[in-house]
Amino acid sequence: MKKSGLKSLFITVLGIFAFSFVNAEERVVATVDGAPILESQVRAAMGKKGNYQAALDKVIDDILVQKAIKESGVKVNPREIDFIVEDIAAKNGLTYGQFLDALDYQGISLNAFRQQIANQMIMSGVRNHAISNSVQISREEVDTLGQKMLDEARANGTEQKVTGKQYEVRHILLKLNPLLNDAQAKAELNKIRADILSGKTTFADAALKYSKDYLSGANGGSLGYAFPEAYVEPFAKAVKTTKQGSISAPFKSEFGWHILEVTGIRDGDRTEDAYRQKAYEKIVNSQLQEATKDWVKALRKTADIQYFNQ
Repeated sequence: MKKSGLKSLFITVLGIFAFSFVNAEERVVATVDGAPILESQVRAAMGKKGNYQAALDKVIDDILVQKAIKESGVKVNPREIDFIVEDIAAKNGLTYGQFLDALDYQGISLNAFRQQIANQMIMSGVRNHAISNSVQISREEVDTLGQKMLDEARANGTEQKVTGKQYEVRHILLKLNPLLNDAQAKAELNKIRADILSGKTTFADAALKYSKDYLSGANGGSLGYAFPEAYVEPFAKAVKTTKQGSISAPFKSEFGWHILEVTGIRDGDRTEDAYRQKAYEKIVNSQLQEATKDWVKALRKTADIQYFNQ
């Protein structure tokens, strides 16, 4: 074999070993929401005498923070930074010019100082966003704790009775479709309302004839007694603002267009609701306190982190 051939073979073999070495270094050791983390990233973060797991955790945390910054959409208004700089100067008893001189004396440019403030504002916003997103509560969890708190209060004789207004309501619903747009639905309900007020028809008959809520329509439009919070927001607002015995103007909810009449008001027992609310607040506060201690750790609660061959 010629020397040149041996040289080529040697280079080829050396290339294979080099390629294998790179592959070993660049193997994926974990993923964060599908984004790979390479062995070399962890080694770089670890240094010569660092802890591997601690370095891996740092890389994961850095990825999660950058992802949180991007997803939070936090933006800084330059005018807000101006106010902060002016406020810092004032609190230190300095004019704006004197403050600039003080920065210059410390070797800090105004632009660098403003950027530092902007970074702090961004991270504060991201932190708050991450903490609020880390709160995860199930209905079952709230119901269980609320019932436990109520049972304990009753056993101890410390139960606090809570009452609230319940409203007896009847309504007529028109649902939108390709042949009935917003303007047409509103106009039709205005006509139905006018006919009821003029005595041409009754609310019950109109509900039976026109309402697309067929279950209540068959019962004269009646929804029975309920707390306003049981309804979607636009409907709840109309219930609370419509005087008893009068018919509301047409209004829209996610279900379509309505008119409603409040036919009765009474005090209802809201004790169980009140204890559920206390339970909810207790769980939220507990999770917020835990997340506030280490908000970066809180990011992990909603992240998909996978580890490979550690």
